[in-house]
Amino acid sequence: MPHDRNISPTVSRRRLLTGAAAVAATGALVGAFTAPSAASAAVNGYGLRIVDRNENGGRLQYYRFATDAIEWDPAVNVLLPDGYHTSRKRYPVLYLLHGGNADFRTFHLQDNIINLTAGREIIVVMPDASTGWYSNPVSTNSGPRNWETFHIAQLLPWIEANFRTFPEYNGRAVAGFSMGGFGALKYTAKYYGHFCSVSSHSGPASLRRDFGLVVHWANITSAALDLGGGTVYGAPLWDEARVSADNPMERIESYRNKRIFLAAGTSPDPVNWFDSVNEGQVLAGQREFRGALSRAGIPHEWREVPGGHYFRHELFVQDLAGMLGRLRRAG
Repeated sequence: MPHDRNISPTVSRRRLLTGAAAVAATGALVGAFTAPSAASAAVNGYGLRIVDRNENGGRLQYYRFATDAIEWDPAVNVLLPDGYHTSRKRYPVLYLLHGGNADFRTFHLQDNIINLTAGREIIVVMPDASTGWYSNPVSTNSGPRNWETFHIAQLLPWIEANFRTFPEYNGRAVAGFSMGGFGALKYTAKYYGHFCSVSSHSGPASLRRDFGLVVHWANITSAALDLGGGTVYGAPLWDEARVSADNPMERIESYRNKRIFLAAGTSPDPVNWFDSVNEGQVLAGQREFRGALSRAGIPHEWREVPGGHYFRHELFVQDLAGMLGRLRRAG
């Protein structure tokens, strides 16, 4: 399978289904929550040591960390709501996950997330994930790449210790594009008490269909772009328990009592192999997943719209309104 194209402000908006690498973690939140003041600087904690930052009076804040979970120093953009610096309010949080061969800047540089969230009372957290499929890999030849540990066991509690959030189920949503859409579905099922709303924009929802095409895709792209020849799920033999644990289709009951939003394109460019392979597989997998949700009596929202594999701003705006309707209101 192909990988995402390099990210820049002018890059094509079509991207790969792989991308945000995620890492399997213990998932338990540790340490007591202390509400930071309006003007306080972020501090180290939860296995994260800040090595670079840009804290300012605007909305977009940047941090880079040293962590034993990842060989290199991953970064995160934290987009604050208007008025955060002068308010004493707490806010719900959206964890927004990028696609393959992208990074923490993707939604800022390419998708205009600042304008898309203007006037909305929500904190948006956009972390690095490389092309690790939001997993702790079975094998790596490039040092630690435990993305799931970084996101769930380290970054999530660090955000709640350093920003005025609601550190609870009804205070958190997770969404993503492409590989990040898979990561959002995966994290929601594996960490049931963490997120009350999940959204997958052109993200795969079925790992085993078509003889495990998405698993093979994850293995190939992670080997080439993140793991130095290692793999997320193991090769030539898979770690079957890991595949089942990560597969949305095998975790249907874990989506009960949550808000679910799914989006996919129905008409990728027929002469664009990249577009067709990505969105064709996404659409088929999301339809399979939606069928399983319906049979289980689990409500969900979905959109099928013309076009191929790209992040649709208009659907994200609709999705964001739905998230805010489900999340605890700022106050």
